[in-house]
Amino acid sequence: MTDALLIENLAHAYGDQPVLRGVDLRLARGDFMALIGPNGSGKTTLLRSLTGILAPQTGRILIDGVDLRADPVGAKARLGLAIDPELLPGALTGRQCLKLFASVRGIDGVPADSLELAKALNFAPWLDRLVEEYSLGTRQKLGILLGLIGNPPLIVLDEPMNGLDPVSAWAIKQHLVTLTRERGCAVLLATHALEVAERFITRAQLLLEGRCARTWDEPQLVAIRHDPTRSLEQAMVETLRELAAA
Repeated sequence: MTDALLIENLAHAYGDQPVLRGVDLRLARGDFMALIGPNGSGKTTLLRSLTGILAPQTGRILIDGVDLRADPVGAKARLGLAIDPELLPGALTGRQCLKLFASVRGIDGVPADSLELAKALNFAPWLDRLVEEYSLGTRQKLGILLGLIGNPPLIVLDEPMNGLDPVSAWAIKQHLVTLTRERGCAVLLATHALEVAERFITRAQLLLEGRCARTWDEPQLVAIRHDPTRSLEQAMVETLRELAAA
């Protein structure tokens, strides 16, 4: 089966300052990966590259087998990206936004699973109200709903739980688990909230100084979950100390 995401030897610099230094990353269908790392590690540049916002200087990115540089439209059609709440059109209703994004993916109307998720997020009462009336948290919910329409092969989320109430955050996590386990989607979740990520993900990737410094696979994460004295956050800090001392 084609990988949902394949990144090979990705490199980028701002002026003479390297930010990505030959990143290799692979997500198979059904993977739920957390991208972690300290500030300045290159996470934002990596996300901007794989979503097509930034053109990396070397390397390649395949989304569901489609080369992002050679066929950007085809690659982006296979990508689900939560929309920045600040970029949502205030003059449209939530339902109109959902219909618009669904039509771009060739879907007639708002998919039933999107409406079900909207209900779980307590977003349904806001569907027919203008986006300009939304709070930040409500905009965040709509941005996530838009990114998940059509269950694309690759879903990329950057700190999606920010601004969400606990019930909504739980609903999103459960929905993402369902998408990976039952629909074969792959999820790349960039987050600093490691206590949120570690109970749901199948892999964690530590990015440090523009390189993939450490990977925790599913058996290692299971071992962390079953040890009350351990956490992914602790494991990351210990790894950072080890690398700094090397």
